[in-house]
Amino acid sequence: GAQIHTDVTVDRILYKAGPGGRPKAMGVALADGTELYCDVLLSNCTPWRTFLELLSEEALPTEFVRHIRNVDYSCGAMKINCAIRGLPNFECWPSEGSAPGPQHRGTIHFETHMDEIHQAYLQAVQGHPPSQPVVELTIPSALDGTLAPTGHHVAQLFVQFAPYHLRPEYGGWDAFKETFADRCCAVIDRFAPGFSASIMGRDVLSPLDLERVFGLRQGNIFHGALTLNQLGYTRPAPGFSGHRTPIDGLYLCGSGAHPGGGVSGNPGRNCATVVLGDRGMGRARNSG
Repeated sequence: GAQIHTDVTVDRILYKAGPGGRPKAMGVALADGTELYCDVLLSNCTPWRTFLELLSEEALPTEFVRHIRNVDYSCGAMKINCAIRGLPNFECWPSEGSAPGPQHRGTIHFETHMDEIHQAYLQAVQGHPPSQPVVELTIPSALDGTLAPTGHHVAQLFVQFAPYHLRPEYGGWDAFKETFADRCCAVIDRFAPGFSASIMGRDVLSPLDLERVFGLRQGNIFHGALTLNQLGYTRPAPGFSGHRTPIDGLYLCGSGAHPGGGVSGNPGRNCATVVLGDRGMGRARNSG
């Protein structure tokens, strides 16, 4: 069986000197002082959180620390979760009654030209929230009616590009995020009039919120930018792309490991294969 601890925060990774002086993971210490011990420890946190916040740098090779510290975490993602009355009524495909139609199932985008995406990016890299955000809308309750009461729905907005580092005139994300959320919803209003007015409540997660709530460094949903220099054998660092880490018994199983983010489940599956092989319960992998 398994024990699942909820509503707890891991404060640090516990380790001891192993054979030859190489550190060996032995468990975690929680914020309340509780210590949990284990033979194998898997981290689904970002490499930054795992190695630079939960571990002492003294336990890690200097070059490894240098690489982890210089990983690019730029992203630009923002999330808005909405409770709405009824379904969006798109002018290009009007609703027929109150039941969800094909236009409500799947991912809905609101860009008409590639230049709109490019301009949003250019504004973001200068520290400006784009004047026309790139919005991706999904309505999970259109597929699963148990997510909301009858006649109501859940709408989720994935927004780009929201720069983690805002220019000073915006006063920071805590002060500006609701204004920017209004701007994002207004994009949908252009194609589905009345969407903003249908919102009963919303949860706005700025890049700063994604970092504070979920431990995502600079709000990066992929645990590190998916650029060519941070893929394959360099993810999360050269020599450690096979989920093993400089700490024996500690493995990286999240999106910061190969092959990266994208909700594929592959980092976790690959890591499980490595762990089973190392423990003699499967075919060992020679990577990293």
